[in-house]
Amino acid sequence: MPQPAKRALDQSSIEVKLKSQDGRQLYFRINLSTPLQRLLVAYCQRMNFDYKAMQLVYNGNRVTGKQTPEQLGMEDGDEIDALTHQMGGGCRAF
Repeated sequence: MPQPAKRALDQSSIEVKLKSQDGRQLYFRINLSTPLQRLLVAYCQRMNFDYKAMQLVYNGNRVTGKQTPEQLGMEDGDEIDALTHQMGGGCRAF
């Protein structure tokens, strides 16, 4: 019996892994031209986080919501860190 032809992967989208600070990982497929704000919102909805308190970091650099995977040169399988914003600097020693 002939085997069905495999569907070619869409070259306009990639799969990325979002990794939280506690090590949990989620995979998303995103178009290269989609602003990463949509990815952040979808991630926060699944993880039950407030998206305004989160920051995406790719290759050690903060990512703005308006940037796209294409602008950042992302490739299929890349990892993005999802971090919470830190406020303040601690307390003074007595």
